[in-house]
Amino acid sequence: MTTTQNETGNSSGFAPVLTRATEAETTRDPSSVMTLLADSANTGGRLTSYRSTFAEGAVGAPAHLHTEASEMFYVIDGALQVLVGEEVTVLLAGDFLLVPPNTPHAFAAAPGATADVLFVFTPGAGRFDYLRLLGRVMRGEADPREIKDSSERFDNHYVDSPVWREALAARP
Repeated sequence: MTTTQNETGNSSGFAPVLTRATEAETTRDPSSVMTLLADSANTGGRLTSYRSTFAEGAVGAPAHLHTEASEMFYVIDGALQVLVGEEVTVLLAGDFLLVPPNTPHAFAAAPGATADVLFVFTPGAGRFDYLRLLGRVMRGEADPREIKDSSERFDNHYVDSPVWREALAARP
């Protein structure tokens, strides 16, 4: 990739990204709202970032892994139950988690809690299109097979996790 110096004097290959809260695109499913902040197309492929607010006890993502991307979680408010590898734990407001590539993980608002979480993926992988697709599937507007068919494109590979299934089954 050839980098160029932009009007701010940097040579990163992309301009600074500012997403105003009042102008950010949102997508939603029945239990969460995702505020899209910065995607790989406007960050030189370096990262994708969005914020999700989960309803009380809402399940976020089933067990999955990314072969290329690291996924970062920062809990702004509430509590997030997460699977990392074979361990389930709860992240509280102010907690940060970095999940490296090829590590199975899953997440949900902790039982009885809401969660407000900042997500960052690096490198980015056009994940906004994935989030839009996910919202359409959850609302019954798209076929769930589209998610399976997009796993390579979005570096989102679902895996079986007996530990996560057990954790979800134990929820009140």
